[in-house]
Amino acid sequence: MAVWTLGLNHRTAPIDLRERFAFASDQLVLSLQGLRRTFETHKEVAILSTCNRTEVYCAGDEVQWRQTLKWLADTGKAHVDVLQSHIYRLEGDASARHAFRVASGLDSMVLGESQILGQFKDAVRLAADSGALGTTLNQLFQRSFAVAKEVRTSTDIGVHSISMAAASVRLASRIFENIKDTNVLFVGAGEMIELCVAHFAAKSPRSITIANRSATRADMLAAMHGGQSISLADLPARLHEFDVVISCTASTLPLIGLGAVQRALRARKNRPIFMVDLAVPRDIEPEVKDLSGVYLYTIDDLTHVINSGQSHRQEAVAEAEAIIDGGVQKFMAWLERRNHVPLIQELNLQADAWRQTELARARKRIEKGQSVDSVLESLSMALMKKMLNGPLRELNHPDGVQREKALEAVRHIFLND
Repeated sequence: MAVWTLGLNHRTAPIDLRERFAFASDQLVLSLQGLRRTFETHKEVAILSTCNRTEVYCAGDEVQWRQTLKWLADTGKAHVDVLQSHIYRLEGDASARHAFRVASGLDSMVLGESQILGQFKDAVRLAADSGALGTTLNQLFQRSFAVAKEVRTSTDIGVHSISMAAASVRLASRIFENIKDTNVLFVGAGEMIELCVAHFAAKSPRSITIANRSATRADMLAAMHGGQSISLADLPARLHEFDVVISCTASTLPLIGLGAVQRALRARKNRPIFMVDLAVPRDIEPEVKDLSGVYLYTIDDLTHVINSGQSHRQEAVAEAEAIIDGGVQKFMAWLERRNHVPLIQELNLQADAWRQTELARARKRIEKGQSVDSVLESLSMALMKKMLNGPLRELNHPDGVQREKALEAVRHIFLND
């Protein structure tokens, strides 16, 4: 059984390319079904799609790069040649190691962050519920989660982690002398926005406002931090009220356009606006970045801020990599054993056929009045001869090299207690 991974992430592809391959959660089941139809020889697939990466995990009788790459390129409406220069292809132990590193937070933009593990589990759960997982990928992912848990509990990989939320606060502090004097708007109400609200709330801004598609969710989050909520429809008219705008939704189209920001700047008399777009696909039109008075940062722009704390975790990384290496070795050993399953099944069938044949003969002898002892003697002798026939034949093979191999195998199988 072959295992392979094809993907692109924040290291290999810019955000304007990554957003073309971001899978909306409500479309993932259809995407999994479409991917499965692409292959002829297997049906095991899973898709991990986050702000920083899109990865396709597959398992089958043989690696099928061409079909996998073509499917991904077609999905993102991109030429294969263009996509090819931004992807990574991994198979076998490299594919397993990558899955373990991703689950453990070692491949994240924020080294050691824990959010990716939950996203990975959600992707696997969805693949399983849609019938896209089989024994091999399920084993790979369950082992990934177990390794990630060990990395978390046995190392300090997340101790010095600088989150996207913390990085956003740091950047805002560079633009505004005191966060306490700012009005902050959060667009969305998911897990990432929750973290951002908590970090900004700790700085006691003048006001906190939540704009979200679901009013109930927005009201709940706003109430937790003494803020207020508004509808997304009110966003263009009220954008000028806010000094800081943090956005992260699952929208497939931008929610804040160039025209809305231009009008907001005029109303603010060109007082600056600090904006962070953590969404992929992006919530804020990229042209906004060119406006004077707007400081717009995307998820990729936060990398430099985040990397400032990475050096403290190199020892923890080394410890985590050692745990991952052990996990990879165990998975590959399991996978190799799985490759022997057809032979094991064939051996069992053959042995059972011998057993059934000799049992039938023994019953006939008993019916004819032969003693139980003689029947058992004949039964055991017949089974012994059948069992030893193949090995003895190989020990008498005309080729000397083959005889030596047979000799070593017979000693190992039959003469080792």
